[in-house]
Amino acid sequence: MTLNELLFFDRHPAALPLYEKLKGSILAEIPETRIEVRKTQISFFTKHMFAAASFTPVRKAKERPDPFLTVTFGLRCRKNSPRIAAAVEPYPGRWTHHVMIGSTEEVDAELMGFIREAAIFSSGKR
Repeated sequence: MTLNELLFFDRHPAALPLYEKLKGSILAEIPETRIEVRKTQISFFTKHMFAAASFTPVRKAKERPDPFLTVTFGLRCRKNSPRIAAAVEPYPGRWTHHVMIGSTEEVDAELMGFIREAAIFSSGKR
């Protein structure tokens, strides 16, 4: 864990275990992943960004777990899952999905399947 990653969670320390589980799962499945800490998100890259972790409030406050972490990933088509809090098509053939997690158990096979698919999709971009 880098200092910048730790500082990102300075205002949300209870969400750090969620990120640690997410990061560990991504690195275990996609070891060539590069991580960049930005002001509003932590981004995961291979050739291009394929996922991000943030505190984007994609649900109403009363519907958010405490703590929470929003996991964002891009796919070729819209995925239907009750876990997906929001999905938008910023341009044709690119769907951005947001999943809000509130426990480490939610970093599971379904979420990691979406993230693996996002990594494959992003590697095909020019």
